[in-house]
Amino acid sequence: MGKTVEQPAVQPERRRANRAALRLIATMREGSRSKVRVRLIDISTHGCRIECTSSVAADTWLWLNITGLESQYCRVVWHCQEFIGLEFEKPLAEAVLDRLLENQKLPTQARVNELRDIATRTLWLARQADDANIHPLAELSKSCAIDAVVEGFRLSQAEGENTDDAPEAPGA
Repeated sequence: MGKTVEQPAVQPERRRANRAALRLIATMREGSRSKVRVRLIDISTHGCRIECTSSVAADTWLWLNITGLESQYCRVVWHCQEFIGLEFEKPLAEAVLDRLLENQKLPTQARVNELRDIATRTLWLARQADDANIHPLAELSKSCAIDAVVEGFRLSQAEGENTDDAPEAPGA
């Protein structure tokens, strides 16, 4: 008979809440250090992922300032290259998250391109990473690639709706 091939174990989903793609500029501050500009990649009620050029160690506590929200006290869950996973000390209320996401509803080509760029960079970084950093980078790459496809689809639908409303050209 054929040889049985053992399938690799699937890692269980650790996230407590679904993440939503988000493109916002924010600031973070660790202790008495100066504020640093960061870019939010995605967010959930329990945390977010950011892109940042400053080095921050795992398990560090810091303040994250997002326009329209109270400052969030956060713990660094992971840090790989310029990407950081944060967990909020106090989860956001669903209504607060919904209000924040409301301003992000209309997709743009710039946002789709940014998602593609992050997906490509994190995939490249995952290929270069050591065993401890492969998973968060690969997962971020996959998430941004999927978000880019979804946002691109939403953008093409929005553009199609705009052309449906336009009057027909004479002689068409």
